[in-house]
This record gives sequence, C-alpha cells and structure tokens, in this order.
Amino acid sequence: MRRGSFMAELWCHIRRAMRLFSVLALALIAGVCEAQTRTEISFWHAMDGQLGEAVGELVRQFNQSQEAFEVKAVYKGSYYEVQAAAVAAYRQKKHPNIVQVAEVGTLSMMLSDAIVPVQRLMRQQQIEPQWTDFVDAISDYYEKDDKLLSMPFNASTPILYFNKDIFKKAGLGDTPPATWQEVETASRKILATGAASCGFTASWPSWTMLENTFAWHNQAFATNQNGYTGLDTKLLINSDFGRMHVEALARWQKEEVFSYGGRLDAPDTQFINRDCAMLVQSSANIGSFKRSLRFEWGTGQLPHWGAPYPNANSTLGGATLWVMRGHEPADYKGIAQFLKFITEPSQQRWWATTTGYLPITKAAVKGLADNRFYRDNPEQWTGVSQLLNAKPTLASRGLRLGNYIQVREAIETELENILAGKKSAKEGLDAAVLRGNAILRQFGVTHDAAGQGEI
Repeated sequence: MRRGSFMAELWCHIRRAMRLFSVLALALIAGVCEAQTRTEISFWHAMDGQLGEAVGELVRQFNQSQEAFEVKAVYKGSYYEVQAAAVAAYRQKKHPNIVQVAEVGTLSMMLSDAIVPVQRLMRQQQIEPQWTDFVDAISDYYEKDDKLLSMPFNASTPILYFNKDIFKKAGLGDTPPATWQEVETASRKILATGAASCGFTASWPSWTMLENTFAWHNQAFATNQNGYTGLDTKLLINSDFGRMHVEALARWQKEEVFSYGGRLDAPDTQFINRDCAMLVQSSANIGSFKRSLRFEWGTGQLPHWGAPYPNANSTLGGATLWVMRGHEPADYKGIAQFLKFITEPSQQRWWATTTGYLPITKAAVKGLADNRFYRDNPEQWTGVSQLLNAKPTLASRGLRLGNYIQVREAIETELENILAGKKSAKEGLDAAVLRGNAILRQFGVTHDAAGQGEI
C-alpha cells in the first residue's frame, strides 16, 4: 500500500472514531443533564425489612414510569421516630415532602400548620382520583368535612391467627373460633390435650383488646364521638362493656387460656414458637408470616361476644402519607403524581399481594376478588371483610385523640396491673381513665391556647 493511501485511510478511521466518541459523549452529557433536571421528592417512612423492600420497589416503579420526578425514600425508624424526626426537621425548615405517620398521629397532624390537605393538593394539580372509590372505613378516618387530609397508604386491622396443626392435634379441625366463648372453649380443649401451653395471646394489647374490640362491638371508646367533635374528650373504657371484657381476660390469664406476652409485637413469639395456639395481631403480619412460619396456619375475624352487642367493623392500623408545607411549587406537582400512582388499581393490587396490607380502594378489592386472589389466599380476605362488615358508625370509625401514644401507654400500664392481679378490672380501668383523661386534657388546653397549634 502506498504511504499516501495508508495515511488517508488512517485519517478516515480516526475521524469515524472521533464522531463516535462525540455521539457517546453527547449522550452521556444528555443523560447527566436529564438526571440533574429531575425534581427530587423526599419521602420519609417507617418500613424496614421485607416491608422496606416493598416501599423501595414501589418507589422504583414510579421513578421508572416517568422522567420528571425522582422520589427518594428514606427509612427514619419506627412510626414514632419518623413523626418526631419530621417535627424537628419542620422547625429547622429541613423537612421532607412526604412523611408517613401512624394512624394515632392523625389529630396532631391535622391540627398543625405544617401540612397541605391532600385532596386540596390534588385539585390544585388538576389530578382527581375517584375519591368515592376509597374503602369507607379507611377514608372516613382520614377525612375532615368529607375531604381527605392525607393519602391512605398501608392500611391494616387486627385479626385472629390460629395454628392449624395445634387445632388438629386438639381435635378442633381447621375452622377458627368466631366468638369469645368459642375461643375459651377451644383454648380449654387445647390445654386439656396438651397440644399447646396456652390458648391465645394478643400483640399491641390496647389496640387489639380494647380499641378494636370496642369498635367491633359498636361501643363508644371516648366522648365527643371518639374525639371527632371536640378536644374536651374523656375515655369511656371503664364502661360495663369494658369491665366485662377485661374481667374475662384477667380470669383467662389465671387459667392459661390467655397469656399476656407484653406490649407492641412482643407476644408474636408465643405464637411463632407454638406456645400459644392463637394470636390477635395486625393483618400486616401476613406477609412476614408467609415467609417465616413453619407450620400450617389460618386467620379468622376478631372474636365477638354476640348478643346483645351489634357487630360493626374493626378500625384501622398502619399509616398514611402527609404532604408537608414549605416546599417549592414544582415539588407539589411531583408529590401529586406519586400519590396518584400509588392509588392506581395495579399498584394497589401489587402492594396488597406483596405486603399483606389491605387495599385502600374498592376497585383494588374488586380486582383481587375477580382474579380469585382471595379465594386462593383466604387469609388476606379476613381483614378486608372486617372493614367491609358494616358501614362505619360514630363508634366504629376510629379514634381521633390527642397525644394518644401516651394515652395508650397509660392504658397498657393499667392492663398489666389488672392481668398481674394487682388491681381489679374496675380499679385498673378507672385508673387508666383518670390518667388518660389528664393527658387528653393537657392536649386540649395546649391546642385551644395555640389556635391550630403546632405539631
């Protein structure tokens, strides 16, 4: 090959390589610029473990579905820690766009000046979900004047779990007890046959054994329609119904029909380790139980005392998503898009089947039913059936009480005194009411003095 031809061909290769490099460089720069122009939406939450992975996947799906916004999900600890962190951050003007708050924090959030009501936000952004499609027992709790204040997210309710292996060993078949009388009868047979060392236990004792037991029987838990109509609210848990139910628990505790296992979810271990045949716990445990339990189990509705008490609906656990004030206008468009995304039927069906949480819309419930999901997974229908059991009443739509975390602690302290035999049911419940009312009164005084108040 002549030198001139060789040089000419070499130069052609060099120019082609330079053009290719230029194209790649421009694409890389464009990608960087695109990433830099995405509006970032911060989302603080309390989901860890398998639930945290599900939150991460939900966020990833949204981020991939569009190119304008990027949600950054940040785990900030327990529900209580998340709310406390958001309070501190808001005062320093370093707060997130979205914060997940447990249902017991609803009144504090709605009375604060830190939030943008979600239904107002969506209307401002010209996004109108089918608001009437939300499950009534869910939307009723998070509404004021028929407008949603926050977006329902991870909804749960307490249900009865039972060990089918223990039931079969005791000759009880595989049907869960429906009444408290049947729970007692089954527990005594289990103890008599040596199938287990205790009949049942209950996690989150105030939530399961009082708050939801009152609602399930359509009994008022507090004055002012359970706190919905005023701040001068008083507890009613020392009513005849409350004393009857707690007296039964205390009697069963002595006879090993019931075993008190502590607060929060500590009693779960008694069920997991097969010490207790039954557990009253959140429907949100279904996802983790499916992965971890090494025995056959099923679910049933909360036991009921029967006549003369009506059968209403159980109330919510879990949390909701609150939008916080003080951010750039562009942020709120992305926030609204994300909230719309998580309520769509496909995301709702994925979230419910993946986590065990309850779908928040009627369309999602229908879609799962039509696809025979509940037929194939009856344990996940139980919680839904409790919320749909009846239209929420003034006594069964949930509690709207201030500083309720502290009130709950006062109730559980006195429950422990009763179950330990230190106080009668009447003495303990009267003491819980006295202590709880003082906490409620302080909340009312503070917020009356401050107008809307602060978080």
